[in-house]
Amino acid sequence: MKRILISETTEHVGKVVKLAGWVNVRRDHGKIIFIDLRDRSGVIQTVIIPDQEEAYKQAKEIRSEYVIEIEGLVKERPGGSKNENNTFGDLEIEVQGIKILAKSQGDLPVDISQNNLELNLDTLFNHRHLTLRNEKIKSIFKVYSELLNAYGNFMREEKFTEIKSPKILDSATEGGANFFKIKYFEREAFLAQSPQFYKQAGVGIFERVFEVGTVFRAEPHFTSRHVNEYTGMDAEMGFIENFGDVMNELEKTMRFVLNWIKEKCPKELEMYKAEISEVKEIPRLKLTEVLEILEKEYGKKMEGVDIDSEGERLISEWIKKEKDSDFVFITHYPKSLRPFYSMPSRDDSSFTETFDLIFKGVEIASGGQRIHDYDQLKENIEKHGLNPDDFKHYLDIFKYGMPPHGGWGLGSERIVQKILDLENIKEAILYPRDVKRLTP
Repeated sequence: MKRILISETTEHVGKVVKLAGWVNVRRDHGKIIFIDLRDRSGVIQTVIIPDQEEAYKQAKEIRSEYVIEIEGLVKERPGGSKNENNTFGDLEIEVQGIKILAKSQGDLPVDISQNNLELNLDTLFNHRHLTLRNEKIKSIFKVYSELLNAYGNFMREEKFTEIKSPKILDSATEGGANFFKIKYFEREAFLAQSPQFYKQAGVGIFERVFEVGTVFRAEPHFTSRHVNEYTGMDAEMGFIENFGDVMNELEKTMRFVLNWIKEKCPKELEMYKAEISEVKEIPRLKLTEVLEILEKEYGKKMEGVDIDSEGERLISEWIKKEKDSDFVFITHYPKSLRPFYSMPSRDDSSFTETFDLIFKGVEIASGGQRIHDYDQLKENIEKHGLNPDDFKHYLDIFKYGMPPHGGWGLGSERIVQKILDLENIKEAILYPRDVKRLTP
């Protein structure tokens, strides 16, 4: 008999089927044994009675997380009752045979059969191989999977070509100190802080490119929104009129992505009581305007022209109240806060044609227009106190003609964090890496 998935049992009521998966939990009620079986498609209750002597003997040995194979009759639960803990709670399997495929070793450090794991972060991640099997935690990564799927699909629809850039570099991408050094044979090398330079090179080849890839930042943060290794969703596009074109494209992208997740992940969103609002036209405010609003509405005054995480949270609160939007673009950051390749503002060269996209109080994207003229770029490198000779290969991109272009970098984990309202970004990462954690 060929194995079927638990989700397919609805098509086999009254028939004998073969299922295989993990023991979510075993419960003994008098002489009857109940086993909740879990596979990739869901959880279903199975019933083993003493009359099935061999199956009953095997069931007595079984513990949580054993991997088993069963054969049994698919039945509707008596009296129309429903097991609320199971995906297919109105059905059950009357077991006729059990085969143990693998045993779990010793007592489990965490009971993952609970709907909600009330664990501190250290326990959650120290036993990550196990805690990821919990249905609610696992659902985070089903949402994540659809996020990546939606992003790639939309980029291709918009005629962006997917690229994969190198992550081992001979110099720090953008200068500064936030990079990891590694030994590369007899030389020193660096892990990529972003695919920025290669995205721009891609514009000279394909006009429009995107990449989903790993980003490394050697920043000693201890916050709920930072990690040292994350997955960026980047894009770069040529022949733009101005950086408004980039924001327009990113707005369309977020609308598509969130609609996709809303359609594909209703069960997962329900687990977190998460609601996805319609992405309307996203408000755009200059940073200086934002700072005025923060001071007037909240009495918050920043030192200099800059914004912190509290300011991002407060301006999101204001935008939600005034414009009914979960998003806001903050534009025109000072050149001192932006990389050397950022295009100076047409109105005031002390500012840049750049933006951050804030989603529910957290920055999820940074982007803008880039300098595409060779001489201007070389001059700007020097203005930032850097040596153009250190960026020879990057500057070579612009020697052979580059169109006006711009793009963005999205933090994928932050999007998932805010969609599901997770307390910490690390919860949206399979195996997080931060200042203290390199395992498991």
